[in-house]
Amino acid sequence: MEECFRNTEVAKDVGGSMRSTRVDRLNSAGTEQARAMLLACAAVPRWADEIVRGRPYASVEDALEAARQAAQPWTDEEIDAALARHPRIGERPEGGEADAAHSRREQAGVTGAGADVARRLAEGNRAYEARFGHVFLIRAAGRGPEEILAALDERLTNDPATERRTAAEQLREIAVLRLEGELT
Repeated sequence: MEECFRNTEVAKDVGGSMRSTRVDRLNSAGTEQARAMLLACAAVPRWADEIVRGRPYASVEDALEAARQAAQPWTDEEIDAALARHPRIGERPEGGEADAAHSRREQAGVTGAGADVARRLAEGNRAYEARFGHVFLIRAAGRGPEEILAALDERLTNDPATERRTAAEQLREIAVLRLEGELT
């Protein structure tokens, strides 16, 4: 299914020649197909349904803005459902689902971490889960293992309410970045 969104849609550019745009794919996809693509970005059905209902979008940025707005705010239940689909930082996501493929790409920089950093990430993940009751979530794309480890250490000092807000923020960032990757 992910591949259908990687194919191109034809549109005319300013000069009248043909170019490709994926926002047209989101706009013209069937409801279930568009919903599945969005659920791979964040496993929050209400969010995906709201974005699907908002079609058509004039531009990629319009679709991304709709995604940001639909995620403000996510309920605790929605956050929990989305967090449950995310692997631990430093663990290789398994499976062929689109969200697992997203996670593998996003965590590519962490998989090459040295043994000491990998050990500290594993220990930090366990401490975080014991303290907050869910996986540590951070937008890993573009961040190295040391930066992620520093953020993990810092966030372990948060109170539960602050950390919940931070995790929701990171979840929104991840969802929008994933959607942007599908649409550009």
